[in-house]
Amino acid sequence: MGDLYVWLISFFFLIALLALVVFQLMCLADLEFDYINPYDSSNRINRVILPEYITGGVLCAFFLITGHWCMSLFCGPYLYYNVKLYMRKNHLVDVTEIFNMLHKEKKIRLFKLFYFVFLLFLSIFWMILTALEDRE
Repeated sequence: MGDLYVWLISFFFLIALLALVVFQLMCLADLEFDYINPYDSSNRINRVILPEYITGGVLCAFFLITGHWCMSLFCGPYLYYNVKLYMRKNHLVDVTEIFNMLHKEKKIRLFKLFYFVFLLFLSIFWMILTALEDRE
């Protein structure tokens, strides 16, 4: 029964990460269509960058602690990418360069979105498999 709770907690972590990435994509789309100005858009995105990084790191550590090595390995590249950006101090969106980097930033967020959807499907699969094994 404990593994079922692990998968349920990881499901909620992944939903939170998906919500943060979708919020960032919405801010970039609003900026692209001139619904908000660059300052507001970069301010909104920069407010959720560190919570996204921390949540991703906690999720990876959670998988390590609970002994789900495969899922931890799947979270590893994302964690490495975030640490690399943070160490270079390149993790925040610059208000003066946001229009020049708009296409690149949207691609990065879309890649993250697909990556989290993949992890979410894996988590749901393992949750269902664990629930079926517990019934037997």
